[in-house]
Amino acid sequence: MELTKQFSEQQYRKALDSWTWLDLAGKAPRFTSLFGDVFLESADGAWWHLDTFQGELVRGWNTRADLIAELETEAGQDRYLLAGLAMGAYHRRALRLEADQVYAYAPPPIITGSFDVDHIAVFDFVIAVNLAGQLHLQLRSKSA
Repeated sequence: MELTKQFSEQQYRKALDSWTWLDLAGKAPRFTSLFGDVFLESADGAWWHLDTFQGELVRGWNTRADLIAELETEAGQDRYLLAGLAMGAYHRRALRLEADQVYAYAPPPIITGSFDVDHIAVFDFVIAVNLAGQLHLQLRSKSA
């Protein structure tokens, strides 16, 4: 089972429209986890991870080789690609993704605090990532 997906430039642009409150300038989306977390490459060759569950953008790796090396480990796959959850959705729940879809929680863990596989559903990538950005922005605004 492949644990990453790629989308078109237009899909990434639309999905990330609601994340403008993070510094995405100069960072190009290259691929995602099956849950829509976006991996971006900056002009200096560094790689960034947009965690749609936590609402954070973190510089994680200095080079593509560093990123690939970490994602080839079981720990890296579990942390960044949510491999265990993706496998649970695929095997236990028989959830299959079409080309423009990702897994997402309904309701999201930022609301429930739960990462129960039974709450995973299939959503359009653009909608899921865009809504996650809107939700995080609203939650940040309320706590400010």
